[in-house]
Amino acid sequence: MKHLPLLLPLLLLTAACHPTPQPIQLQGDTQGTYYNIIYFDSLQRNLQPQIDSVLTLVDRTVSLWNDTSTIRLVNSGRDSLISPLFLDLLDKARSIRLYTEGAFDCRIGALVNLYGFGFKKRADIQPQQIDSLMSLLQPDAYRIVDTIPSPHGNRYTLRRLTPIEFDFNAIAQGYTVDMLSHLLSSLHIHNYLIDVGGEVIAQGSKPDGTPWAVGIERPAQNKYSSQQIETAIQLRNQSVVTSGNYRKYYERDGVRYSHTINSATGHPVNHSLLSVSVVSSQSWYADAMATAFMVMGLDRALQFINNHPDNPDIQAAFFIYHQNGQYLTHATPAFQNMIIQ
Repeated sequence: MKHLPLLLPLLLLTAACHPTPQPIQLQGDTQGTYYNIIYFDSLQRNLQPQIDSVLTLVDRTVSLWNDTSTIRLVNSGRDSLISPLFLDLLDKARSIRLYTEGAFDCRIGALVNLYGFGFKKRADIQPQQIDSLMSLLQPDAYRIVDTIPSPHGNRYTLRRLTPIEFDFNAIAQGYTVDMLSHLLSSLHIHNYLIDVGGEVIAQGSKPDGTPWAVGIERPAQNKYSSQQIETAIQLRNQSVVTSGNYRKYYERDGVRYSHTINSATGHPVNHSLLSVSVVSSQSWYADAMATAFMVMGLDRALQFINNHPDNPDIQAAFFIYHQNGQYLTHATPAFQNMIIQ
């Protein structure tokens, strides 16, 4: 999963003349990255145990670094019992794959590992290996063959029809943010900011009534560069997710290999687009669509947005790309209206 933040919350809490609720801040590590949660609760509850429970559930379900997780068992080749959470992620990923005509695809785990971006070490890659793995991405590469009722929630049996490997890294962190958001809202907490590895949702407002401010990182020269903010937006009751190629990559023989894999070619993307930020009502959706746009590249992504004017969850997007050795940006009109001047 994204191991470094691509979004930096700008927690500019304006002082007021009257007492304001004290923020509660919880931080830690999860899914190979960090989480940072700030919320305002009139009861001043410490929700660390509940938050840990959500993070543990996701880890046990879809973490590729947990060798006992559901996804590792599924990828091992056996028919596997999956939970409603796993099935929901699978259904969401499938819907985005069909919507983007394959630009987003959670079935490319074996390709991710082949290039060394998963939990396996990178090896020398032969063209026939890529062709072999590409041949597995059939339209119906898996199916649900059984449902087992349970008082603790139904269980479903997933059967792979080709030996594909699933990888939810491009959607799981956004999904986790949504789960944490639902947790806080269910406890009648309405003003908060949740950041899991750069996937951010901002609900309500700061104590002075102003929207949250969230910064978007300027592409770094390399994975070790310090973070700088390219621009900042106001965010209220929305999520913003950035996908980028400039921190997670490796170089071999003078060629830089990005962690974003194009399932149509089986190769890492190779175009001028450096990062994409998408604002959406749901974090999982923004997460998936930001990845899809990174696969498409700038021109195809903009055309896709223009071709779907009735989808408000993709209209606010921000692109950073390079041209003639320079960083350039493009903000859609909906995103431009959110920028803090």
